Amino acid sequence: MSVLTSIWQTVVSEFSDIGDIRQATVIGVRLIVAIALGAAIGFERELRGKDAGLRTHMMVSLGAAIFILVPVTSGMQATDVSRVMQGVVAGIGFLGAGAILKLERNGEVKGLTTAASIWVAAAVGIAAGYGREGTAVASTLVALFVLAVLGRLEKK
Repeated sequence: MSVLTSIWQTVVSEFSDIGDIRQATVIGVRLIVAIALGAAIGFERELRGKDAGLRTHMMVSLGAAIFILVPVTSGMQATDVSRVMQGVVAGIGFLGAGAILKLERNGEVKGLTTAASIWVAAAVGIAAGYGREGTAVASTLVALFVLAVLGRLEKK
């Protein structure tokens, strides 16, 4: 066997984590659902002129889905996947904290709702990545209701 053949076989084996068309479809659907639902939440934030908008929420949801999808499709046990989820939730807390500002005037705090929406986008991504697309869609609809409808009522 030549060196080039050996290198080629090694490269091919490194990309063999998607075994067949069924698995490729599962991965594709879960990632697309995560991106689309993160986009829906982010679009609402974008309409409100918030700094964390469409792309931020899409990336948070996609990242959370990937963090869950990889261990789930690798055959990791549910108890181990739950530890991965804990890490994602803790990490998203730091990202959300960056969206919160305390203004010196009047001690006003800004960004709490956006931080919460980032947290929800991560949860939606986790649900999609775990294969719970129905739960992810339902959760997104509830989040959009809270952000759009209750946000308007709150201002009145």
